[in-house]
Amino acid sequence: MENKNKNIHSDDFIKFLGTAGARFVVSKQLRASGGLWFSLGGQDVLVDPGPGSLLRCLASRPKLDPSILSGIILTHRHLDHSNDINVIIEAMTNGGMNKKGFLYAPGDALDARDPVVQIYVREFLGEIGYLEEGKTIDRASFSFSTPVRHQHPVETYGLKFYLPYGCISLISDTAFFPELIDHYRGSDLLILNVVIFQDYVSKEIFHLSFNQAKKIIKEIRPKTAILTHFGMTMLQQKPYFLARSLQEELGIKVIAAIDGLKIEPLNVLFS
Repeated sequence: MENKNKNIHSDDFIKFLGTAGARFVVSKQLRASGGLWFSLGGQDVLVDPGPGSLLRCLASRPKLDPSILSGIILTHRHLDHSNDINVIIEAMTNGGMNKKGFLYAPGDALDARDPVVQIYVREFLGEIGYLEEGKTIDRASFSFSTPVRHQHPVETYGLKFYLPYGCISLISDTAFFPELIDHYRGSDLLILNVVIFQDYVSKEIFHLSFNQAKKIIKEIRPKTAILTHFGMTMLQQKPYFLARSLQEELGIKVIAAIDGLKIEPLNVLFS
């Protein structure tokens, strides 16, 4: 695509460093759990560096060098999202030799009795900020917001990235609640963490099911939806086939992410 707007970076991409969700898929590494690398408007941001994130960065082809990161965003403190955050901070800052980069995280990831971000690595960062419901944060080439606090056992937020060519959203871990749909309306590219296949009765499970994800996609009608963060029951149902059936039913492009998937938003949204 010809770049007719200097503010539009035609080389923007999203790299799925892992698509594992829930403890069993993560602990058995049936799928990797490295998080999401966003390269947007010339800035590189790593979201949710879970177990193996550093390894997945360095093993990518081409390699993703954490030292070029502009910052890190943590949607919540659970280990499958935060395990590698301290080593990624060290890698981003060259072991603290180059003080740089931002970190945005919920308050309980920083201030809890057992914070997941260690105190000593915080000194390596150029900026530390808190995620809060309804907050918008402006960066040099994009802005992002945390539209609503999710329903999860710890403080959790999804993300909406606002770019010259559209809105890219990530619905992180959460139980379904109807307001989710309104808060994520206007998303052109919608990434959803879909951990379980069947709907559930238990109030102990705070994750989206496949049918709940379908309802969200049907109501929001993004140009493209991407399913990721799969638990065991989703893997058993073969996410590729689920995504294909959903695309045929809704008439919306739906992709089931795989480890290492690289998405170029401009091509996905406008091809």
